[in-house]
Amino acid sequence: MKPQLSILLSVLLACLLSAPVPSLAAAADTAASPRAPAPRPVELTTSDGTRIKGSYFAAAGQGPAVLLFHQSNRTRASWDAVGLRLAAAGIHTLTIDSRGHGESGGTNGGRGSGTWASDLETAFQFLVSQAGVERELIGIGGAGALGVDNSVETARRHPAEVKSLALLSGETLQENLRFLHNSARLPGLYVVADDDEYPPTVEAMELLYITSSSPAKKLVHYPALREAPWVWYETSDIGKVPAGSGHGTDMFSAHPELSGIIVDWFVTTLLNTPGHAPADTVAAAAIIDELRAPGGVAELTRRLAGERRTDPEAQLFPEITVSIVGQDHLRAGEPALGVEVFELLTLAYPDSADAHESLAEGYLKNGQPELARREAERALALLDSHAHPASSWTDTEAFRGEIRAGAQQVLHDLASPH
Repeated sequence: MKPQLSILLSVLLACLLSAPVPSLAAAADTAASPRAPAPRPVELTTSDGTRIKGSYFAAAGQGPAVLLFHQSNRTRASWDAVGLRLAAAGIHTLTIDSRGHGESGGTNGGRGSGTWASDLETAFQFLVSQAGVERELIGIGGAGALGVDNSVETARRHPAEVKSLALLSGETLQENLRFLHNSARLPGLYVVADDDEYPPTVEAMELLYITSSSPAKKLVHYPALREAPWVWYETSDIGKVPAGSGHGTDMFSAHPELSGIIVDWFVTTLLNTPGHAPADTVAAAAIIDELRAPGGVAELTRRLAGERRTDPEAQLFPEITVSIVGQDHLRAGEPALGVEVFELLTLAYPDSADAHESLAEGYLKNGQPELARREAERALALLDSHAHPASSWTDTEAFRGEIRAGAQQVLHDLASPH
């Protein structure tokens, strides 16, 4: 029988907390080797003839693409390191200087100007027209109030093409918040720091996060003793508020792993599992509460089946969290409830040897020997095939050994006369 999953999770968390934080950044630095091509300067012409400057980071072959928007007190250069790493990872990337910023012409008219939407469309259409870009696999990233609003607006205008968002330290308006709420299949990375010099950015980003209905969302929140005091709004006048390292792309200097986190997010949601990211426990909090309520397992089983009819890869909850809930039922002497949870888990994660082994334990304790045997043998067959990871959350040899030992113990107990 496997050790308590809650204990295993605690050990894993301790290992993660004790590991060197820059590891993600180091991995990204490796990806951005000197062999990565230099960006190509580009010039776009908007509907009113204004020239918009950009940098295009071409990947080596055909693949997805990302469009990155800067914050109002920075330029496209603030995204250069991320652009290089994305291109090295196989993702074409375009950064632009918004109208009236950096090297671009025109006057910054902002959201209310008649040229704002046209500028966004010009940048998007340029990106998807480039050789090698798979136009149905687009990611959008933005920093600050300007970049985040531009990002969500672009995604709202192109919901079929945009498969992933990465938003840093910003906000957007009601129409775009409604879009996030209605986009349950749009993965989103949300990043904010307590020492952001433009409060209440933390609350604005938390609003974005809780508004999004996708369970495939991730919140990166860098804590501080307290939030910064309000001084002024985010504007292009950088003399108005002393710049720190807590806002938008400025966070890269204080948190060198962040650029790697962003790159890994887009690699996951555009290359590895397009349009999908692992379900997150915090994001799925309401679903976990429903799971524990009377009739919740049956309702979630129906909902998952409905989601799978339109998206075979859909997930409502993370495997490990629901597995812990099921194991808690077994430890509390409630095998029937544990079996219900594990049956749902194997429906959601049919290729997980861990889920099948846990269901075998549940059947055994619930007095269902033949079903216990079937699930134990299924777990061993999955381990032996090596066609899939042992679970969605880890595939280490040590954990594979724990699953194998647990399945063999179930078979041993079934063969015992007692």
